[in-house]
Amino acid sequence: MFRFLHSADLHLGKPFGSMPDELRGRLREARHAVLDRLAAQARAARAETILLAGDVFDTETPSPAVLRQALAAMAGHASLRWILLPGNHDSLAAEALWAGLATSQPGNVVLATEAAPLQLAEDVVLLPAPCTTRRPGRDLTEWMDAAATPPGTIRIGLAHGAVQSFSEDGGAGDVIAPDRAGRAGLDYLALGDWHGQMRIGPRSWYSGAPEPDRFKHDASGRALLVTMPAAGAEPSVEPVETGAFDWRTLALDCLAGDEPSTHLAALLPAGPARRQSLIRIVATGRTRPPARARLEAELKAIAPEFALLQLETQELVTECESEDLDQIDRAGALRQAAELLLAESRDDSRSSNEREVAREALMRLFSYCAAAS
Repeated sequence: MFRFLHSADLHLGKPFGSMPDELRGRLREARHAVLDRLAAQARAARAETILLAGDVFDTETPSPAVLRQALAAMAGHASLRWILLPGNHDSLAAEALWAGLATSQPGNVVLATEAAPLQLAEDVVLLPAPCTTRRPGRDLTEWMDAAATPPGTIRIGLAHGAVQSFSEDGGAGDVIAPDRAGRAGLDYLALGDWHGQMRIGPRSWYSGAPEPDRFKHDASGRALLVTMPAAGAEPSVEPVETGAFDWRTLALDCLAGDEPSTHLAALLPAGPARRQSLIRIVATGRTRPPARARLEAELKAIAPEFALLQLETQELVTECESEDLDQIDRAGALRQAAELLLAESRDDSRSSNEREVAREALMRLFSYCAAAS
């Protein structure tokens, strides 16, 4: 039996430039700390090997601090063997990166930089397919089909890239054959690139990112604990939790006349979990301006409790009636401005974009007046 942890897409050094300043450092640190969490899961399962299927680093030129601190973290878990595969973000085209790793790698770190068999145990061989460039333009796993190993050997493939249309970057080239495991007689094919965990077949899996970095996959960070009973036997594949932050997209369906803010408590996590939660609320349906203003005010009030709390209203139709304007003012300049915006939002001679701008300006006016009252 051979047991290992399969992970990928750590993207160490990712800058998170679109995030608020105070959150960027926390997200970067969580990516570094995931090395310790992977090690803890491996030790708990008595797995001595961790396969990292590409994109260990976010760029081909990580800072010396990112590189050396990552190696130091791996070296700190001396009982474990770390195997690093070049991915599309840190491909072999980054000669300085891989030369630097080769110079300073600890004894328990193995660089899978050649398409050649690597002996993991007496009867276990790893067949790596390192990314030669960011877009190599061919299936780099083809060589595995003809790779000779002794009878009874457990054959494990390690690759980074798209299977059909599953590329993380949406590209159509460089497609890995989805039946590569069968063609090459692999007992398991460990894949990286897609940041969500995905089963391609009983012997082919994307591990997903161990620490999420976007809302796209809407799941916590996980790795895969893989147990190989023997050559030819189907592997046991078990997801294990590794993420520190929870990224979630939550749907808030609104009905005209309803109070959207009353549904928030049921949607959102409570207590200390909020500090580790990045939440995107997607509001849909219809609502009235006063109800929407109350929703936005409540979200603004509780947002500091979360790592990030966003409200998206592109699909939320805000229906305003004349009586709603009384909450802005019953007369005077504010009332006149509100009536003008309401008229513009209903004017079919205007473009849909102009009507939407008028609706959003009217909502802004509602929000200002609600905050001042």
